[in-house]
Amino acid sequence: MNIYHYVNQSQLREVLKRPVMDTDKIEKIVLPILEKVRRGGDRALKKLVLEYDQVELDELWVSEDELKNAEKYVNANLKVAIEVAKKNIWKFHEAQQQQPLTVETMPGVICKRKSVPIRNVGLYVPGGTAPLFSTVLMLGIPALIAGCKNITIASPTNKMGKINPVVLYTAHLLGIRSVLKLGGAQAIAAMAYGTETIPKVDKIFGPGNQYVTTAKQLLSIVVSIDMPAGPSEVMVIADEESNVSFVAADLISQAEHGNDSQVVLVTKSQSVADAVVLEIKDQLVQLPRKDLAEESLKNSVVMIVNSKKEIIKTINYYGPEHLILNINNPEKYIDKIYNAGSVFIGPYTPESAGDYASGTNHALPTNGWAKSHSGVSLDSFVKKITFQEITKKGLKTLGPTLEVMAAAEQLEGHKRAVTIRLESFEK
Repeated sequence: MNIYHYVNQSQLREVLKRPVMDTDKIEKIVLPILEKVRRGGDRALKKLVLEYDQVELDELWVSEDELKNAEKYVNANLKVAIEVAKKNIWKFHEAQQQQPLTVETMPGVICKRKSVPIRNVGLYVPGGTAPLFSTVLMLGIPALIAGCKNITIASPTNKMGKINPVVLYTAHLLGIRSVLKLGGAQAIAAMAYGTETIPKVDKIFGPGNQYVTTAKQLLSIVVSIDMPAGPSEVMVIADEESNVSFVAADLISQAEHGNDSQVVLVTKSQSVADAVVLEIKDQLVQLPRKDLAEESLKNSVVMIVNSKKEIIKTINYYGPEHLILNINNPEKYIDKIYNAGSVFIGPYTPESAGDYASGTNHALPTNGWAKSHSGVSLDSFVKKITFQEITKKGLKTLGPTLEVMAAAEQLEGHKRAVTIRLESFEK
């Protein structure tokens, strides 16, 4: 990891620079894929799966038998764990429901707002270096609570044309039956454009590699997407009272996502920084995904700062996807944090809890987008519709205001729509 001492404000941009994707190169690969799917539909999809995944698919959809049989390949302990996660995620997201709002802004003028589900949603579930069945829970549960009518999952297959059985088991557990054997940019294109057998969705959710992310962003003019996203990241704040093993483990847990992930340690203590770096080396030896983590750590940073004020400034400048406050009195920081995807408080709150089963959602903004975007929640799967109803008395009161404003904007038709009603009251 790259170690920096007492970085000033002007140096933050360079020190906390995230790994850069070659956007032009990626777009040159992704754009033709999107166009092939748009023009060629199902046939193009099967060709692309053969070309990129070396899999020949007879059917793009997972069969009902495949969904049911997946249970046989999931061990009992994992089933129990998934049930615990499901319960917690469901409980937290169900609590986010909002009752319809009704306000009488003035006598006879009634304004209302209510949430309605987005009817057709597509959920992308990665399945490359790690099949993220937890993403089925994180996206499927709020979609179900919201009442989305049609829920489609897309996930890549293995070389045998099979989706990971735990992904299928989790989908079946939630009652989601529409699962596509598709990954990569072609999966995003299929859900965005629709094909002969794949219905077009209204919004696409889910993390993915750089090709999936680029496809989502390019197609955001065609279909709504959950948020801009990119490689995973974590920032850990540590002090002299932190357990060094915990800190190192949290940094490694994000570094193992992929070689383009980034982890950042911020501390006021040189001795803590040195100890964490040594501990990371020791723990890496035991990691199956050691090579990926080591590549990620080359992009990663240790910052030694002077004060609490500088720590807070660094957090808000970076806007981390995950922020871990493994420090004494973390509550002193919380109210001053305004840029972060999800915050993990205290020594016994690993980021892994949010990834799997605490109840919060793990689909979070990365690459600094936490400065303007929230993570996925129940709100992501609904839209808010407003209503208004004005009585005769209400229009008599409000009408003159409307006429004056419409005339000032030189919109005579707007004014007349009010005037004609007011005049009718005098007949």
